[in-house]
Amino acid sequence: MKRLKRMFLVLFAATLATSLVACSLKKDSGKSKEKTGATTTAAVMQGAEKYAVVLKTQSSQFWQDMKSGIETKAKELGVTVDIQSGNTEDDVEGQVQVLENFISTGKYKAIGVAPISDVNLNNAIAEGCKKGIIFVDVDEKIDTKALSALGGSLYSYVATDNKEVGKTGAQELLKQVGKNEIEVAIVEGKAGALSGEQRRDGAKAAFEKAGAKIVDSQPADWDRTKAMDVATNIISAHPNVKAIYCCNDTMAMGVVEAVKKSGKDIKVCGTDGNDDAIKAVADGILAATVAQNPKEVGARALEEMIAAVKKGITANKEIQQIGIKAVLITKDNAKKFLK
Repeated sequence: MKRLKRMFLVLFAATLATSLVACSLKKDSGKSKEKTGATTTAAVMQGAEKYAVVLKTQSSQFWQDMKSGIETKAKELGVTVDIQSGNTEDDVEGQVQVLENFISTGKYKAIGVAPISDVNLNNAIAEGCKKGIIFVDVDEKIDTKALSALGGSLYSYVATDNKEVGKTGAQELLKQVGKNEIEVAIVEGKAGALSGEQRRDGAKAAFEKAGAKIVDSQPADWDRTKAMDVATNIISAHPNVKAIYCCNDTMAMGVVEAVKKSGKDIKVCGTDGNDDAIKAVADGILAATVAQNPKEVGARALEEMIAAVKKGITANKEIQQIGIKAVLITKDNAKKFLK
């Protein structure tokens, strides 16, 4: 009996020890889970402020550079940014759909928009404003009166001074070909796109002030092939044209093709400072390009979005316009801009 009693006590003690260890492990496991849960929550809270940007397209270097500038700044500031766009600069419906999708997720406190026209995103922006989303206008200036009529508003507008860009390009062409009542032409962007219209108007004012005769001014929808066709027709109809200002570099590269085929000495200036355009300037093919700084435009737009969220301001009565300086690139300084 004593022997059985001793065995029973040993078994009881072992069982009790096992239970205590199991209980201890369970408690430790619970603490571990609680700690993991706290870490996850903190991570979610840290990344709660999400931002989005809707670009016109990502198929040209200008917009690729802007995307890069936004991403670099986002990494620097430790925020999350989703960037999407339409397929082309004509994809109005696609761009609207992208913005509507961003708004419907409810994830974003602020969204940057670079609309294809000054009104194409207004309905979606107004809908987003009702949900408390902050909007920053990028590059293409939105018709704020039309937006306000829909109940929408903006925090700020970040872009290059496009009238100054057009003026700078035209003045450089005049410098290279002379001002004695020469014939000049302008290849515009997409009809209704305010940035292109402002560049056109800036160039037009500079040409007219210098006494140059503007023989033609036509849109080519930011497209290289269309620009080549437009320039071919201009050169055919006006054989004495001496200079052509183009509202972006993509079109300028199409225009220089038309000039080359014509065999004439016509100076062409583009806009944006794309790599191929800068190389063409360095090689003497393109007279000049007025380089914008899309990386800086994108980065500054993100900073504006973050500032608005921190301040809790969804809109400003007086929309702050933030101008990013452009640079004239000619053969004299082109090499330092080559990548």
